[in-house]
Amino acid sequence: VVALLMSILILFLVPQLHTSKQRSMSFRPISQLMFWTLIANAIVLTWIGGQPVEHPFIQIGQAASALYFLLFIALIPSAGWTENKLLDL
Repeated sequence: VVALLMSILILFLVPQLHTSKQRSMSFRPISQLMFWTLIANAIVLTWIGGQPVEHPFIQIGQAASALYFLLFIALIPSAGWTENKLLDL
């Protein structure tokens, strides 16, 4: 129940986690990769939610959930920071 609540509350943090100087993702390939990773992860989480609670599906769900939170907490902000550093070169 806590993970379900956190998965919704983390969406409210997205504006604060945006660290890139550019607003558009057209010229930000690292952020595009993070976006499509998030979309693929959402598809996996949606699919895994409809599967029975059995051995392989439990581990897939745990890994996909960990990646979901890792994307928002670490990978997306670090992608913006990296793109800022690359633009300053």
